[in-house]
Amino acid sequence: MELHNLTPAAGSIKAEKRIGRGQGSGRGGTSTRGHKGAKSRSGYKTKIGFEGGQMPLQRRVPKFGFKNINRVEYKAINLDIIENLASVKGILDITPEVMRENGLLSNNELVKVLGRGELKAKVNITANGFSSTAIAAIEALGGTCTKI
Repeated sequence: MELHNLTPAAGSIKAEKRIGRGQGSGRGGTSTRGHKGAKSRSGYKTKIGFEGGQMPLQRRVPKFGFKNINRVEYKAINLDIIENLASVKGILDITPEVMRENGLLSNNELVKVLGRGELKAKVNITANGFSSTAIAAIEALGGTCTKI
């Protein structure tokens, strides 16, 4: 076997379907498009979502709700996570920068402290928002809540 006598396996190569190459090809004339109508013409294209005249799905389903363009999204950080930072890593002054360094926030995220979990350490927290239960738990231990 040498390069000049290599051939593909039998049956692995098929001739392409040559449409519109005369009557003798068996696919001349209408070129497999049938007779007349929009689908037989060149440049035929249906609109996106067109269902043949039936009411399209996007018009059958009712509209509801709205997107509030003024909504502010916060990343929720609970007291149990703050307790973990305070006890394991010994951090008592917690700011968004400290949270970013410890992988709790990504850049440009706003943070809100929520009250799930139990806090045992006296911590000073700076954040964009606090829930009332979080404020109560932090201040009960003598810590401070500073809103940015």
